[in-house]
Amino acid sequence: MNFEYTEKTKALIQRVQDFMDVYIYPLEQEVNAFYADPGNLWTVHPKIEALKAQARQAGLWNLFLPKDYGALSPGLTNLEYAPLAELMGRVKWASEIFNCSAPDTGNMEVLARYGNAAQQAQWLQPLLAGTIRSAFLMTEPDVASSDATNVQTAIVADGDDYVINGKKWWSSGAMHPHCKVAILMGKTDFGAQRHVQQSMILVPMDTPGLKVVRPLSVFGFLDSPEGHAEIHLDNVRVPKSNLLQEEGSGFAIAQGRLGPGRIHHCMRLIGAAQRSLELMCERVATRVAFGRTLQDFSSIRQDIARSRCEIEQTRLLVLAAADKMDRHGNKVAKDLIAMIKIVTPAMTQAVVDRAIQAHGGMGVSADTPLAGYWVYARTMRLADGPDEVHMHQLGRDTVKHWTR
Repeated sequence: MNFEYTEKTKALIQRVQDFMDVYIYPLEQEVNAFYADPGNLWTVHPKIEALKAQARQAGLWNLFLPKDYGALSPGLTNLEYAPLAELMGRVKWASEIFNCSAPDTGNMEVLARYGNAAQQAQWLQPLLAGTIRSAFLMTEPDVASSDATNVQTAIVADGDDYVINGKKWWSSGAMHPHCKVAILMGKTDFGAQRHVQQSMILVPMDTPGLKVVRPLSVFGFLDSPEGHAEIHLDNVRVPKSNLLQEEGSGFAIAQGRLGPGRIHHCMRLIGAAQRSLELMCERVATRVAFGRTLQDFSSIRQDIARSRCEIEQTRLLVLAAADKMDRHGNKVAKDLIAMIKIVTPAMTQAVVDRAIQAHGGMGVSADTPLAGYWVYARTMRLADGPDEVHMHQLGRDTVKHWTR
């Protein structure tokens, strides 16, 4: 592949960079402080919607969706989107401003690829317009959900409806005040072959029997306003028309959803790592200890050099995965997707840790974004599949490739 960005991509990079410089960075501390205040839990900062309107007016909207949806999406490739997502990843909440934040991106792609016309009209169009938010319900507290075939939530046909019973947690996005719909994965046939027991279904958040039990904290962060919820479903009844595709297609849909979701997280993580390196360089160039600036210490220089190498290596690997997804589809690119999911969060965690160390006490405070970056990177070693699952599958497939 050609690792040089096209003129189109360079122009978009500059436009997103300019928007970040003018609108996002000046508000970063204010918004972060607002969301950290317990009095503002599950409340959207009052300037967010205005920023979203400005981004949409600027044509910087739904940049993630690799299919043309008219005025609502520019239809970029994954390769074109990668550097834009990296820029967004430099500020925790920036992706939402461009309508490019999880779990909505994955849910929109599911609806675009697998939803019928009625489902798209009811849910995809408002999501593309940014007027509602959504949640994704797959992980469960009572089973090892790293194996998605373990899910026990039951989706039982009853006349013209399905009745849903089960428990979900780490339901990202469910606490947001604008969250109106969830995509839920459960089982329609417990006796079928292992990978066709599951189905996915659309569940409006106001459906009777759906109860948000509590928000879950991540290393003490509640991630307001989206949050991660534990949800119980007690005889939740939805029409059969809410089913995505046909019964038994849930596992295949999940695989189709998680490929793009994983690469988007990796793109954003590179942005967090890159900014951490930049902040580390700024810090050590001005801080004096034992009569020398920190940049003059060999250990600091080694940390910076190692970090720069690791970021660039990972960035190129992510671009290679994006290019293969664009050219050949997610299935052909699955090994590269596994590689970036293994490498990128761990790389970001290591780079952020070095930056925290260089900042001393300031590094673990809320005065820089570093602590939030570290939590994000560490969490992504579990989210969308833990490291061990990706390494197990990649190792298995690698052996098969060289011994067939």
